[in-house]
Amino acid sequence: MDAKPLPKSDDGPVTGRPTVAVHKFTSCDGCQLAFLNLGDDLLTLAGLVDIRHFAEAGMVDPEAQVDIAFVEGSITTPDEYERIRRIRASSRFLVALGACATAGGLQALRNLNGLTQEWMAGIYATPAYIRTLETSTAISTHVKVDLELWGCPVNGRQVLGAVRALLFGVLPEREHDKVCLECKRERAVCVMVARGIPCMGPVTLSGCGALCPRFGRDCYACYGPAENANTAALGRRLAGLGLPPEAAAHRFHFINNGAPAFLEAGRRAAEGGFDDG
Repeated sequence: MDAKPLPKSDDGPVTGRPTVAVHKFTSCDGCQLAFLNLGDDLLTLAGLVDIRHFAEAGMVDPEAQVDIAFVEGSITTPDEYERIRRIRASSRFLVALGACATAGGLQALRNLNGLTQEWMAGIYATPAYIRTLETSTAISTHVKVDLELWGCPVNGRQVLGAVRALLFGVLPEREHDKVCLECKRERAVCVMVARGIPCMGPVTLSGCGALCPRFGRDCYACYGPAENANTAALGRRLAGLGLPPEAAAHRFHFINNGAPAFLEAGRRAAEGGFDDG
């Protein structure tokens, strides 16, 4: 969408500082910590905007009308479905924050097998009290999202960049590089080429600073599928490194399993691979 400058609204100029809310849905709170871990930058941010709701930081007003609403977590319960609709109606910009909000997160793994009373009874002593939807899905499945910040978790740079851009009335520039390019910029040795370790870097969006490969570990695809991700080529490479179909499928069906590119790639891997190109 074309962003509208925040100093104005459909009803005229906004008086005072732009308003912000941070909402939590089904998630681990890790992306909210991207705010809290900003340190001095959080104090600077608090001087630029009026934070109306951020329960983890002590401000509680979930029904507040705001200019920017950050939403962490996936939609997993009937109550969350109703609440996200109210938040969308009461905010000018809605920003999906992190893997759970953008792709359903780890909890979306249950979508692959279906919700059954058997496994609920095996986990919960009183499953009759569990109120949940059949699936766990991204925010954009239910309401219009103006901006998605991918990552598990997101980082402070992303959050500050998004707020800064929206305050100037534009959407922030999106990352387009893959993790492999970040590895090169960070002068990290390729773990897949040099050590034969299966790695998701060739199909994963950059933004993490190539954290895992810089420490000799493979990429876990925390930041979701990159633009034009060649999942078929990577799938064949994973097979060449000795991964059986189920293990290759798990690589795609992990943190961002609900992202269409990874969802389809995982299904193809589980069905026998990518020999058809």
